[in-house]
Amino acid sequence: MSFVKRLVQLDVDSTFIQQEAIELLATKAGVLEKVSAITDSAMRGELDFEQSLRARVSLLKDLPESVLAEVQQEITLTDGAQDLVNVLHAKGHSVALVSGGFIDIIEPMIRSLSITYYRANKLEIIGGVLTGHLIGPVIDRAAKAAALREFSKTSGVDMENTVAIGDGANDLDMMAIAGLSIAFNAKPIVVQAADLVITEPSLRSVIELIGLQ
Repeated sequence: MSFVKRLVQLDVDSTFIQQEAIELLATKAGVLEKVSAITDSAMRGELDFEQSLRARVSLLKDLPESVLAEVQQEITLTDGAQDLVNVLHAKGHSVALVSGGFIDIIEPMIRSLSITYYRANKLEIIGGVLTGHLIGPVIDRAAKAAALREFSKTSGVDMENTVAIGDGANDLDMMAIAGLSIAFNAKPIVVQAADLVITEPSLRSVIELIGLQ
Protein backbone atom coordinates (compact mmCIF):
# COMPACT_ATOMS: atom_id res chain seq x y z
CA MET A 1 0.00 0.00 0.00
CA SER A 2 1.50 3.34 -1.04
CA PHE A 3 2.13 6.10 1.48
CA VAL A 4 -0.50 8.86 1.59
CA LYS A 5 0.74 12.02 3.22
CA ARG A 6 -1.70 13.87 5.46
CA LEU A 7 -1.84 17.40 6.82
CA VAL A 8 -3.52 17.77 10.21
CA GLN A 9 -4.54 21.34 11.07
CA LEU A 10 -5.62 22.13 14.62
CA ASP A 11 -7.22 25.13 16.25
CA VAL A 12 -4.96 26.26 19.11
CA ASP A 13 -6.98 27.86 21.92
CA SER A 14 -9.04 25.27 23.84
CA THR A 15 -8.08 22.53 21.36
CA PHE A 16 -4.28 22.25 21.13
CA ILE A 17 -3.76 24.16 24.37
CA GLN A 18 -6.14 24.07 27.31
CA GLN A 19 -6.61 27.82 27.71
CA GLU A 20 -7.80 30.88 25.83
CA ALA A 21 -4.76 33.17 25.59
CA ILE A 22 -6.91 36.32 25.56
CA GLU A 23 -8.37 35.34 28.94
CA LEU A 24 -4.94 34.82 30.47
CA LEU A 25 -3.86 38.27 29.25
CA ALA A 26 -7.13 39.81 30.41
CA THR A 27 -6.55 38.41 33.88
CA LYS A 28 -3.13 40.08 33.96
CA ALA A 29 -4.74 43.37 32.89
CA GLY A 30 -7.56 43.08 35.42
CA VAL A 31 -10.22 43.14 32.70
CA LEU A 32 -11.32 39.50 32.59
CA GLU A 33 -14.97 40.29 33.32
CA LYS A 34 -15.11 42.88 30.53
CA VAL A 35 -13.39 40.56 28.08
CA SER A 36 -15.72 37.70 29.02
CA ALA A 37 -18.74 39.95 28.47
CA ILE A 38 -17.57 40.75 24.93
CA THR A 39 -16.94 37.06 24.27
CA ASP A 40 -20.47 36.24 25.44
CA SER A 41 -21.88 38.97 23.19
CA ALA A 42 -20.07 37.47 20.22
CA MET A 43 -21.38 34.00 21.03
CA ARG A 44 -24.91 35.44 21.01
CA GLY A 45 -24.25 36.69 17.49
CA GLU A 46 -24.19 40.38 18.42
CA LEU A 47 -20.60 40.80 17.22
CA ASP A 48 -18.59 38.94 14.59
CA PHE A 49 -15.23 37.46 15.51
CA GLU A 50 -13.13 40.35 14.24
CA GLN A 51 -15.23 42.95 16.04
CA SER A 52 -15.11 40.99 19.28
CA LEU A 53 -11.37 40.32 19.04
CA ARG A 54 -10.49 43.95 18.38
CA ALA A 55 -12.76 45.05 21.23
CA ARG A 56 -11.13 42.62 23.63
CA VAL A 57 -7.59 43.47 22.53
CA SER A 58 -8.33 47.18 23.06
CA LEU A 59 -8.84 46.39 26.76
CA LEU A 60 -5.24 45.14 26.94
CA LYS A 61 -3.85 48.59 26.15
CA ASP A 62 -0.82 49.57 28.28
CA LEU A 63 -0.21 46.01 29.47
CA PRO A 64 3.60 45.59 29.69
CA GLU A 65 5.25 43.38 27.09
CA SER A 66 6.87 41.38 29.90
CA VAL A 67 3.47 39.85 30.67
CA LEU A 68 3.67 37.86 27.42
CA ALA A 69 6.54 35.78 28.78
CA GLU A 70 4.52 35.09 31.93
CA VAL A 71 1.54 33.87 29.92
CA GLN A 72 3.80 31.73 27.72
CA GLN A 73 4.73 29.85 30.90
CA GLU A 74 1.09 29.48 31.96
CA ILE A 75 -0.29 27.83 28.82
CA THR A 76 -0.44 24.07 28.91
CA LEU A 77 -0.79 21.63 26.03
CA THR A 78 -3.92 19.53 25.86
CA ASP A 79 -3.29 15.94 26.89
CA GLY A 80 -1.95 14.01 23.92
CA ALA A 81 -1.12 17.11 21.86
CA GLN A 82 2.64 16.63 21.89
CA ASP A 83 2.32 12.90 21.27
CA LEU A 84 0.06 13.60 18.29
CA VAL A 85 2.59 15.99 16.75
CA ASN A 86 5.49 13.63 17.39
CA VAL A 87 3.72 10.64 15.83
CA LEU A 88 2.57 12.60 12.78
CA HIS A 89 6.06 13.98 12.17
CA ALA A 90 7.66 10.57 12.72
CA LYS A 91 5.33 9.03 10.14
CA GLY A 92 6.09 11.71 7.55
CA HIS A 93 2.92 13.78 7.87
CA SER A 94 2.55 17.54 8.41
CA VAL A 95 1.01 19.52 11.27
CA ALA A 96 -0.43 23.02 11.12
CA LEU A 97 -1.69 25.25 13.93
CA VAL A 98 -4.14 28.11 13.43
CA SER A 99 -5.24 30.47 16.15
CA GLY A 100 -7.63 33.31 16.74
CA GLY A 101 -5.23 34.04 19.60
CA PHE A 102 -1.75 35.49 19.40
CA ILE A 103 1.53 34.39 17.87
CA ASP A 104 3.20 36.39 20.65
CA ILE A 105 2.01 33.72 23.10
CA ILE A 106 2.35 30.48 21.16
CA GLU A 107 5.57 31.06 19.19
CA PRO A 108 7.91 29.33 21.70
CA MET A 109 5.58 26.31 21.76
CA ILE A 110 5.53 26.17 17.95
CA ARG A 111 9.33 26.25 17.81
CA SER A 112 9.74 23.57 20.47
CA LEU A 113 7.42 21.23 18.55
CA SER A 114 9.12 21.95 15.20
CA ILE A 115 5.82 22.96 13.60
CA THR A 116 6.39 24.57 10.22
CA TYR A 117 2.88 25.69 9.34
CA TYR A 118 1.04 28.15 11.57
CA ARG A 119 -1.09 31.27 11.50
CA ALA A 120 -2.16 33.54 14.39
CA ASN A 121 -2.85 37.16 15.24
CA LYS A 122 -0.06 39.58 16.12
CA LEU A 123 -0.30 42.08 18.98
CA GLU A 124 1.05 45.57 18.36
CA ILE A 125 3.74 46.51 20.89
CA ILE A 126 5.34 49.93 21.04
CA GLY A 127 7.74 51.14 23.70
CA GLY A 128 7.46 47.90 25.66
CA VAL A 129 3.68 48.03 26.09
CA LEU A 130 0.66 46.67 24.22
CA THR A 131 -1.13 49.37 22.26
CA GLY A 132 -4.50 47.67 22.25
CA HIS A 133 -4.26 47.07 18.50
CA LEU A 134 -3.32 44.22 16.18
CA ILE A 135 -0.81 44.10 13.33
CA GLY A 136 -2.06 42.69 10.05
CA PRO A 137 -5.31 40.94 9.14
CA VAL A 138 -7.35 39.13 11.76
CA ILE A 139 -7.25 35.33 11.71
CA ASP A 140 -10.95 34.55 11.57
CA ARG A 141 -12.84 31.54 10.25
CA ALA A 142 -12.22 32.49 6.61
CA ALA A 143 -8.52 32.98 7.28
CA LYS A 144 -8.26 29.58 8.94
CA ALA A 145 -9.77 27.96 5.84
CA ALA A 146 -7.45 29.93 3.58
CA ALA A 147 -4.51 28.77 5.70
CA LEU A 148 -5.54 25.14 5.28
CA ARG A 149 -5.60 25.53 1.49
CA GLU A 150 -2.22 27.28 1.53
CA PHE A 151 -0.57 24.76 3.86
CA SER A 152 -2.03 21.87 1.87
CA LYS A 153 -0.44 23.19 -1.30
CA THR A 154 2.89 24.06 0.34
CA SER A 155 3.22 20.68 2.05
CA GLY A 156 2.23 18.76 -1.06
CA VAL A 157 -0.92 17.27 0.46
CA ASP A 158 -4.14 16.94 -1.52
CA MET A 159 -7.11 18.63 0.17
CA GLU A 160 -8.86 15.28 0.38
CA ASN A 161 -6.06 14.12 2.68
CA THR A 162 -6.30 17.05 5.09
CA VAL A 163 -7.75 16.82 8.60
CA ALA A 164 -9.14 19.83 10.48
CA ILE A 165 -9.70 19.72 14.25
CA GLY A 166 -11.54 22.47 16.15
CA ASP A 167 -14.06 23.33 18.81
CA GLY A 168 -15.76 26.62 17.94
CA ALA A 169 -17.67 28.42 15.21
CA ASN A 170 -14.42 30.05 14.11
CA ASP A 171 -13.25 26.62 12.94
CA LEU A 172 -16.28 25.76 10.79
CA ASP A 173 -14.90 27.01 7.45
CA MET A 174 -11.67 25.02 7.65
CA MET A 175 -13.57 21.96 8.83
CA ALA A 176 -15.98 22.29 5.90
CA ILE A 177 -13.23 22.13 3.27
CA ALA A 178 -11.00 19.52 4.94
CA GLY A 179 -11.03 15.93 3.79
CA LEU A 180 -11.93 14.93 7.36
CA SER A 181 -13.21 17.14 10.18
CA ILE A 182 -13.03 16.36 13.89
CA ALA A 183 -14.90 18.23 16.63
CA PHE A 184 -12.92 18.30 19.87
CA ASN A 185 -15.07 18.91 22.98
CA ALA A 186 -16.84 21.32 20.70
CA LYS A 187 -19.83 23.63 20.65
CA PRO A 188 -23.05 21.92 19.43
CA ILE A 189 -22.93 23.69 16.05
CA VAL A 190 -19.44 22.28 15.46
CA VAL A 191 -20.40 18.79 16.58
CA GLN A 192 -23.26 18.81 14.07
CA ALA A 193 -20.92 19.85 11.24
CA ALA A 194 -18.06 17.44 11.99
CA ASP A 195 -17.36 14.03 10.49
CA LEU A 196 -16.03 12.69 13.80
CA VAL A 197 -16.41 13.82 17.41
CA ILE A 198 -14.05 13.57 20.41
CA THR A 199 -15.68 14.14 23.81
CA GLU A 200 -12.75 13.19 26.05
CA PRO A 201 -10.16 15.74 27.27
CA SER A 202 -7.34 14.23 25.19
CA LEU A 203 -6.09 14.27 21.61
CA ARG A 204 -4.58 10.78 21.92
CA SER A 205 -7.37 9.13 19.95
CA VAL A 206 -6.79 11.25 16.83
CA ILE A 207 -4.10 8.94 15.44
CA GLU A 208 -6.51 5.98 15.59
CA LEU A 209 -9.43 8.01 14.26
CA ILE A 210 -7.55 9.06 11.13
CA GLY A 211 -6.19 5.57 10.56
CA LEU A 212 -2.50 6.16 11.24
CA GLN A 213 -1.86 3.59 13.98
